[in-house]
Amino acid sequence: MHILRLAPTANSHSLFTMSAASLALPSPLSSLRSNGPLPSRRFRLTNPSRSRVFMSVSVGSQTVVDDALFADYKPTSAFLFPGQGAQAVGMGKEAQNVPAAAELYKKANDILGFDLLDVCINGPKEKLDSTVLSQPAIYVTSLAAVELLRAREGGQQIIDSVDVTCGLSLGEYTALAFAGAFSFEDGLKLVKLRGEAMQEAADAAKSAMVSIIGLDSEKVQQLCDAANQEVDVADKVQIANYLCPGNYAVSGGLKGIEAVEAKAKSFKARMTVRLAVAGAFHTSFMDPAVSRLEAALAATQIRTPRIPVISNVDAEPHADPETIKKILARQVTSPVQWETTVKTLLTKGLKKSYELGPGKVIAGILKRVDKSAEIENIVA
Repeated sequence: MHILRLAPTANSHSLFTMSAASLALPSPLSSLRSNGPLPSRRFRLTNPSRSRVFMSVSVGSQTVVDDALFADYKPTSAFLFPGQGAQAVGMGKEAQNVPAAAELYKKANDILGFDLLDVCINGPKEKLDSTVLSQPAIYVTSLAAVELLRAREGGQQIIDSVDVTCGLSLGEYTALAFAGAFSFEDGLKLVKLRGEAMQEAADAAKSAMVSIIGLDSEKVQQLCDAANQEVDVADKVQIANYLCPGNYAVSGGLKGIEAVEAKAKSFKARMTVRLAVAGAFHTSFMDPAVSRLEAALAATQIRTPRIPVISNVDAEPHADPETIKKILARQVTSPVQWETTVKTLLTKGLKKSYELGPGKVIAGILKRVDKSAEIENIVA
């Protein structure tokens, strides 16, 4: 996500106090560990009528996977991973007490070419907040939190019980790594490139993001429409993040964002908060980043996840690796459908969630959707 690091303003207080066929699939984070494979677990297709005799078929030299493999998923326990904006100086400190978690930072240093843990723990804040650094930092720290959970009593049982995962924007990459769609190393390389490409796209045009607090999505859309009547095409705005009731982020050209801020009170918004991000994420302003991401994704080995990973683009799980690649490339220019994702999980019967990584932003969002939702924070 790219919407929750707030720029200081007079009003910018915290927004949240916030016989069915079955498949043997790899165990959680097995690709992250070097001390041999973990026991495999099985993901059960819950609707026998939708069961597939074969998960995939070979066409020439390519294997085609049925992308609807997880369409009938029935969630009970979820891992939720934060996105950009959750970073804070001091994160990663707890991870150093668990060897498997500390090892992830060492691997990251080799890939990134600098001491990531030092920046996480000591800052400076301005450096950690930059798009090119915060995205790798959150990815590594979130997966380190999984290792902290694994190390505690009963932690492995919790990990084994998780049957769905998702993440907010950047967090989708963390969720895919947890689900075994790609290795820790390959995921980090993608995240590094993603951050760099998004920063470059942001530098190419004057753009911004603002959170609109206290309006429903229909009213926010009307506000965007009104602002767009006053600016050129290059400064148009749109809803970029559907977070939760009463909190939606708008992205667009700088003049368009200023028009939104000027009109918000007349639409009875409680407040607007300009976001301290590089630019208009999750809009066409990020188009220059797409081709770089597509090339990197094409060169990356992606496998069918062992459990459903819910996409930010359409709030659906995807099983076909080629489809996952296309979805990830589209993600940087598509609105984040987080509210739909959370509501769908709860409607389908989700019982317990865990937020893994820095901060408690996702817990705050979940409680705004359903006050009774049960969530536990695992902070590294």
